[in-house]
Amino acid sequence: MAEYIKIRQMKDFIGKEVVIKGWLAGKRSSGKIAFLQLRDGSGFIQAVLEKSSTSEEKFLKVKEITQESSIEVTGIVKEEEKAPMGFELTILDFKIMSLSLDYPITNKEHGTDFLMDERHLWIRHRRPFATLKIRSRITKAARDFFDNRGFTLIESPIITPSSCEGTSNLFKIDYFGNEAYLSQTGQLYAEAAAMAFGLVYTFGPTFRAEKSKTRRHLNEFWMLEPEMAFFTHEDNLVLQEELIEYIVTEVLNNCTYELKLLNRDLEELKKIKAPFPRLRYSEAIELLKEKGFEDIQWGDDFGAPHEIFLSEQFEGKPVFITHYPKAIKAFYMEIDDVDPRCVKCADLLYPGFGEIIGGSERINNLEVLEERIKEEKLPEGIYDWYVDLRKYGTVPHSGFGLGIERLVSVITGIEHIREAITFPRTLTRMKP
Repeated sequence: MAEYIKIRQMKDFIGKEVVIKGWLAGKRSSGKIAFLQLRDGSGFIQAVLEKSSTSEEKFLKVKEITQESSIEVTGIVKEEEKAPMGFELTILDFKIMSLSLDYPITNKEHGTDFLMDERHLWIRHRRPFATLKIRSRITKAARDFFDNRGFTLIESPIITPSSCEGTSNLFKIDYFGNEAYLSQTGQLYAEAAAMAFGLVYTFGPTFRAEKSKTRRHLNEFWMLEPEMAFFTHEDNLVLQEELIEYIVTEVLNNCTYELKLLNRDLEELKKIKAPFPRLRYSEAIELLKEKGFEDIQWGDDFGAPHEIFLSEQFEGKPVFITHYPKAIKAFYMEIDDVDPRCVKCADLLYPGFGEIIGGSERINNLEVLEERIKEEKLPEGIYDWYVDLRKYGTVPHSGFGLGIERLVSVITGIEHIREAITFPRTLTRMKP
């Protein structure tokens, strides 16, 4: 009997009779030959049925199969150099399991808004399929990276009484009569866990109520946030660049097929090798002024045009912009030893995109932290437990946050971040 296999297994069954169970992604006919594009969740493959090798009734029945009908196909695996996977299937027999009725996404050109309205169906198609498969590999690689280095995964709460960076961009909720928020980061809780386990990371959904429509922003997104006891600012940067190199390498080694479906430039990805260049904020300001950004002043935060310009100055490598002014960064960042106006932090900018990671060394001195909380006029009572971490065995420690969707975007080369998550939530979209 023919063995039931997945499309991704076909390389191991050349010349053998197999069964593929999946869906019809598309079809065409030249009169005497029918070409069926099959998908089964592991990949796409072309299956060929010749009129001369089957009955008239069976060949005519192919015409009944509509796009996205579920079918079972028996055939012989053949090598085919022109095919994306290098193989195709010569059909011996097929069985229609369920006919699809009036499938809305046809082969014609559709606008992105229409496709997003049909996102529950669009994810079946090649581009979202490849993008989300790569996302899966990225998250696996990230967790493998930390697990293999002795990090402990911890879960931080999604419902919090406050934010580590103010509450102006948070979703407010009623928590049994009390004011609470959906978390935008697990960082403060990761700091507490780092004092227990040394090396930790959180990985989960986060939320920001920003009314932004840019290609780099979502209102619900996933963050990977490591926190490390006894790590300096420099240790933090080294870990970040090693993580990014590891993830990109894993994608290159394991997602060749998906990258090919996206027509991704592999040579660009191969340039992502540590170490990455470093540029202090003050140096970045001077460079921007020299290149015509005359309105930017020391103390200003960077916008997307600034970040993109800076990210493209280093021969295809990401760049760290370090030591930003403390006035535009979060209260918990360690003051710079050289310039007390600045903090020991860094944003990692990816070529042509901008920030994908933000991180810093954290303040470990009790008095300095209390002073910064007062300077920022933060509600002290809510941060009592966070201040406690500096009372009971404080140590130098550092951490960072990596936006998964941003990393998916730059590795896959997609234009808009909304395609980097299965069901995006944006300013104007909460369906499907």
